[in-house]
Amino acid sequence: MSVMQNPPVAQTYLTVSIKDKDAAKALGARWDGVQRQWYVPEGRELTPFTQWLPAGAGTGSLCASVSKAPSRANLQDDIPTGGTQLALPAKNGVSLSSLLAGVSQAVAQTYGAGVWTLVEVVELRSNGGHVFMGVSERDATGAVLAKTSAVIWQSAANAILPEFERATGAQLAPGIKLLVRARPVFKALHGFSIEIDAIDPQYTLGDLEAKKREIRERLQSEGVYTANKQLHPPWDFNTVLVVAPEGGAGLGDFQAEANRLEQFGVCRFTYVYSRFQGEGAAKDICDALQAAMDTWLCSQGQPPDAVVIIRGGGAVNDLAWLNDYDLARYVCDLNIAVLTGIGHERDNTVLDEVANTRYDTPSKVAAGIEQVISRRTAEAKAYFDGIHNRALQMVQAVKAQTVAMESSVRAEGLRHLSQGRLESSEMMNGIHLDAMQAARSASESSRDTLQGVKAAAVAQLADAKREVPLAWGQITLGTGHAVQSAHALAAVLVDGVLDLTGRGVAHAMTLTESAMDSVGTSSRQNLRESKERSEALIREIAGQGPDKTLKRGFALVRSQDGKPVTRAVHTTTGSALEIEFSDGMVRAITDKHI
Repeated sequence: MSVMQNPPVAQTYLTVSIKDKDAAKALGARWDGVQRQWYVPEGRELTPFTQWLPAGAGTGSLCASVSKAPSRANLQDDIPTGGTQLALPAKNGVSLSSLLAGVSQAVAQTYGAGVWTLVEVVELRSNGGHVFMGVSERDATGAVLAKTSAVIWQSAANAILPEFERATGAQLAPGIKLLVRARPVFKALHGFSIEIDAIDPQYTLGDLEAKKREIRERLQSEGVYTANKQLHPPWDFNTVLVVAPEGGAGLGDFQAEANRLEQFGVCRFTYVYSRFQGEGAAKDICDALQAAMDTWLCSQGQPPDAVVIIRGGGAVNDLAWLNDYDLARYVCDLNIAVLTGIGHERDNTVLDEVANTRYDTPSKVAAGIEQVISRRTAEAKAYFDGIHNRALQMVQAVKAQTVAMESSVRAEGLRHLSQGRLESSEMMNGIHLDAMQAARSASESSRDTLQGVKAAAVAQLADAKREVPLAWGQITLGTGHAVQSAHALAAVLVDGVLDLTGRGVAHAMTLTESAMDSVGTSSRQNLRESKERSEALIREIAGQGPDKTLKRGFALVRSQDGKPVTRAVHTTTGSALEIEFSDGMVRAITDKHI
């Protein structure tokens, strides 16, 4: 019943297409440069490479196990249990322990050695040095195709785990994919599991790199891979938005540097916290960053100078949660420079690749910001010193020029002053001589002019004495003629005024008599028309007696004493009334007023 597992043939060559070479390599295949063909190294199980094996090649113990599995009839009739034969009546069946013991023996016989198997760690715990895991297989959509439990016993764990961590920089954790050598084991009390005694670190590294390569190629095909990197780095830093896991060591290293800048008012940092590992961590980072940006724009009106994404060091698979397409695409589409400081110098994520500037650690991000600020400060100081020195040079030059000009002006002024004094003295002498000559000439001219004025005044006085009497006689004669003309003209005007006044009065009398006749005629006519209308109205009123009014549907209300009642306020509750209609009379008692 036992079937020995066929040992794999050394360097079994495979038929691998170009598109499948990465998958074959991830499973452990190696490239033969001489044969220019992929092959399975000696000691590797062939089962994972079935699709690329040449026709007719065997796949080890897997096929044999199927054909050699014990039948149900044999298990019922003769079930081995620890080397003894257990005979049970067929009609009562077998015991559960016997059945499970048979299954355990069949599994052990079929899988005498481990098989290289691809698994994804779902859960992990350790106890007493042993490592217990839940492992599964998923399809491209994430649906679980298979799952089971696995164990690495302490002896194997002490040997393979340190080597795995050294080679990959990763630690076993949920979400990591492994190529393990696993031996299926079935136990009656604990069920089915697999025991792992080897891990291929190259597959894990290949899987992590394959994921990064897939994201990188997708971003490149969409034309956004270098979008954020092509943005101009911040010229200076005044406000920075920082995204980090809360309480992380990397955040503490960053803040140790950043707090000094805030303390002196050089730069202001706003912190946003999010998970950085585990399922959904990348989405949490995107959501936290988007919410912070929306709040920032609403309150500040303009975006920050830069966005910083930082976290401390860790295992490769801890950082691998940041190798996410949606997170990388968000950074690519962000129109603000993104600075990353993730892990250590040896660590690299897709986030680092697409960011504007990548730093090795969080503290180096803060140091880089401080260097830019220091550089801008040094440049500003250099510009200030240059301006100050240039200003001093110009001031000194102006001072020297001023001193020279002052000396020149002073000398020129003294020269002009001396020359002016000399010219003034000469001019004063000339003026004095001219004034004396003018005074003598004026004195002589004044005596001559005075004699001429006196002679002219005497002549004019004589003429006036002769002409005044003659002019007075002419004025008197002209005045008499004017008075006579005015008397004659006034008489003529008075006669004309009287004549016009008489004609106006006669005309006014005629108009008045005509108007009086017209008014009398019109008054008599209006009086006749008023009389006729009054008589017609009296006849109409006489024809509108109570009988006709009652016949038109109205009623006449009287009190007990026969007086007409025309208003409701003239009645009281309980009053007796007589209501006359066209066909008779009724009596009524009043109710309360409404």
